[in-house]
Amino acid sequence: MAHLDPQHTVTRDDDDHRYEIRLGGVLAGFAEFEVDRRGRLRFVHTEIDPAFEGRGLGSTLVREAMTDVARRGETVVPVCPFVASFLTKNDVPGLEVAWPRTSDPAPAP
Repeated sequence: MAHLDPQHTVTRDDDDHRYEIRLGGVLAGFAEFEVDRRGRLRFVHTEIDPAFEGRGLGSTLVREAMTDVARRGETVVPVCPFVASFLTKNDVPGLEVAWPRTSDPAPAP
């Protein structure tokens, strides 16, 4: 199990449409979302600064973000592969997930 600095914080920044994880006040990563026309949060990208990789921060960020979304009664659409993978492996009590359709054909090259 990766060691996690006890000084981490995860916060939601609605102005930038993302959840941020900080270690000792330094931005270590974020999970971006878009609000769709139904008010659902489409998580589209998750990124951890390379200086902070290997500490389990991505999973911590997504777990705390999903817990907050569930607490707010919102719905998640996991477009980001990292968020989708997390949600297939972990239960988040009370979280409503609307899986994106994967049957849409890929655009031609």
